Amino acid sequence: MKKLIIAIDGPAGAGKSTVARLVAERLGYTYIDTGAMYRAVTWDTMRRGIPAENAEKVAAVARAINLHLATVAGKTLVKVDDTDITDAIRTPEVSRQVAEISKNGGVREAMVHLQRQMAGLGGVVMDGRDIGTHVLPGADIKIFLTASIAERALRRWRELTDKGLAVDLAELRAEIACRDKADCEREIAPLVQAADAALVDTTDLTIPQAVEKILELCEARTSVL
Repeated sequence: MKKLIIAIDGPAGAGKSTVARLVAERLGYTYIDTGAMYRAVTWDTMRRGIPAENAEKVAAVARAINLHLATVAGKTLVKVDDTDITDAIRTPEVSRQVAEISKNGGVREAMVHLQRQMAGLGGVVMDGRDIGTHVLPGADIKIFLTASIAERALRRWRELTDKGLAVDLAELRAEIACRDKADCEREIAPLVQAADAALVDTTDLTIPQAVEKILELCEARTSVL
């Protein structure tokens, strides 16, 4: 049976990473969290004290980064060199910078090259904001996963408070709305639903329900290949 290439796109906080990882587990596929890759570059530039406005130096960091992704016990672990930055890349500080870093053409070129290499011969689930439109336009299955801003902010608030971080829900809503605007308006590979992508709105869905919807789409696609 042909191993599919599955692209899941959508805005920040829509549940892409969780859903994509679970879909990959159910199918026995490899999960690739592209958002974590851009967050890792953001973290690396911040630790080096390089401002996002310095496009050339930021791109150089992306080209040279020694980045490792692994799924362990259902969680994506992220390392740069030998440093585990899994939690560090999810802080509000990184979240505020990642949209600006992601707009950098050199950064995107470096990350897209890595992502296409990872996709290889198939059997992958890759999530991000431009996977179906730019990174893997020939993907077998394309999903656009979304949810309301209010719901996405609430999910993020729960995630951060569970980690003991003090965050303001209203600020999170504003940050997500700002991130959406930046992602949709960026010149290079903006966030947009691919013409052949299936829309899955998770505002009123549980994670298992969203996973089942996508698996149904995969089963239907496999039957015609």
